[in-house]
Amino acid sequence: MRAVIQRTTQSQVTVDGELVGKAGAGLTVLLGVGAEDTAEDARYLADKIVNLRIFEDADGKMNRSLLDTGGEILAISQFTLYGDVRKGRRPSFTAAAPPSLAEPLYEVFVQALRAHDVTVGTGRFQTEMQVTLTNNGPVTILLDSGKLF
Repeated sequence: MRAVIQRTTQSQVTVDGELVGKAGAGLTVLLGVGAEDTAEDARYLADKIVNLRIFEDADGKMNRSLLDTGGEILAISQFTLYGDVRKGRRPSFTAAAPPSLAEPLYEVFVQALRAHDVTVGTGRFQTEMQVTLTNNGPVTILLDSGKLF
């Protein structure tokens, strides 16, 4: 499972002009599910993300987590994080999980975030979405559950 985590002051996602999810100050997470991923990966990443110390403390050091700040999360499914462009010029998505596996694991991830009493907005799975955000810092972190265990 792969995640791009951005510290944001606000973010939102629309589908066909309809606002379907948003978050205030906190994190915007783009989540890709791989063909080999499990619910354990989803829960691990959720716990890791809410506890990342990437928010500044009173001394200006990254020493506070989302849980410390009371921030919100916008979590968006994005299979293109598994795009492989090592050969040719068009991405191959063979390492991405099929929707029948990816959607339930995305839901496990969202529920694991909410289990930490975090406000979580979401996109709409398997639709064309427009995401807008204001990256704060900028701070952008990449996580891959396969490299964390």
